[in-house]
Amino acid sequence: MSWKGTPANALEAPKGHSNLFMRVLSSVILAPVFLFVVWYGGALFHLVLLAAALLILNEWVRITRSVDFVAVFAGFGLAAAAGAVWWSTNFYAVMIVIDTVIVVGMLSVLSGPPPWSALGVLYAGLPMVALTELRLGENGLWAVAVILALTWATDIAAYFAGKVIGGRKLWPAVSPKKTWSGAIGGLIGGGVAGCAVSLVSGIGTPVTICIVAVVFSIASQLGDLAESALKRHFGVKDSGTLIPGHGGIMDRADGLVAAAIAAYIVGLIASGGSNPSLGLALL
Repeated sequence: MSWKGTPANALEAPKGHSNLFMRVLSSVILAPVFLFVVWYGGALFHLVLLAAALLILNEWVRITRSVDFVAVFAGFGLAAAAGAVWWSTNFYAVMIVIDTVIVVGMLSVLSGPPPWSALGVLYAGLPMVALTELRLGENGLWAVAVILALTWATDIAAYFAGKVIGGRKLWPAVSPKKTWSGAIGGLIGGGVAGCAVSLVSGIGTPVTICIVAVVFSIASQLGDLAESALKRHFGVKDSGTLIPGHGGIMDRADGLVAAAIAAYIVGLIASGGSNPSLGLALL
């Protein structure tokens, strides 16, 4: 993510002004497109998420250099089928098919080591399921808006806090330039963003949403660290080259992956297991 700062070793080469320009340009172009997809919802949103999940899985397999074809093709064969079923407008049919991705991934994990490809199915599939079900539910647009706002705000605030304040490193062995000041700045940014979305939309209790957004911000940063740890374990600098200035889609979505799953779980608990987006709105 953007607040990793200047790398301290060969795995993370320094990035100049031209790279920063490409990062900003890519964000300026891609963010409005994705926001339109989120606003539009429906089949378009689901299919874009499916495409993103397939790209994430492709990058995961490339990083880990381990392919469990049963897990990969069975899991995302079912996910692709979910996209086709969507057009029947049968909500429950779609959910049954797409949630089967989780089961396939879990069974593959139990099949024996190394489970890297199976874990990749879960890593790519779980946030797809979470965001799809959150968007389809009552207050779905608001729920996804909160997740996106706090994730992006966490990333931006952490970057600037880390650059301006600096200080003690957060976890040098995994990401040498992340700082505690950046992490704390990210938490504040995420909380403020969640509160702002609640105030603007009139949905949810702003103070409660702010607190929950901080929790999701922590999840976002942990997702960032987890992806950094994975790449460092396999000696990979970037997950890919799909997004100019950012690397691969995993590099851009690592925080969103964790935040979406956390929000889905909290929403399910708050709604009594019935409607995760409504559950978030009731906080």
